[in-house]
Amino acid sequence: MPMSPEDMMAAVAASMKERTGRTLEEWVALVQASGLDPLDQNAVRKWLKEEHGILQNSQWAIADAAARAAGWVPPTTDEYINQQYAGPKAHLRPIFERVREIVMGFGDDVSIEGRGTYTPFVRRRQFAAVAAATKTRVDIGVRYTQPPASPLLQAGNAPGQGTHRISLQSVDDITPEVVELLRAAYEQNG
Repeated sequence: MPMSPEDMMAAVAASMKERTGRTLEEWVALVQASGLDPLDQNAVRKWLKEEHGILQNSQWAIADAAARAAGWVPPTTDEYINQQYAGPKAHLRPIFERVREIVMGFGDDVSIEGRGTYTPFVRRRQFAAVAAATKTRVDIGVRYTQPPASPLLQAGNAPGQGTHRISLQSVDDITPEVVELLRAAYEQNG
């Protein structure tokens, strides 16, 4: 089973001093003393990069820990999904729900995670990610080691860790070929 986001954060925190010269707790204290709003994670990450040369994974871990210390509670997976399909993108939700139903039906080893702009599906590693890309389109990032031949696949610029993208504008666009492309990504990442 893949590492959970919490497990990954714990691993980053455990090696923080070795990689950055400070423990996670020391970085949180430094953020708190900086005058930055610890709830503005983008500003904290930018400050860490520009002022301290901190690399991306450590930036994320420090910004997350500083925000949590200030009382921030991360949204649940469902809350993330609700945010993604709100307002002018609400009509795209049925596309997401149908893709979720298909992907979760591939096996008990599929998990779903929450992110701000896309929803990843993970087996051993992330194999698909669904995003409300525009007001009229949902994109699925699919990860392949050997991409199937299909005119539906666009290389690169995929949500999540996808190597390819499938674009959908309606539930009717979820054809048997789309299901097989999703299944191939599932099978290649198990």
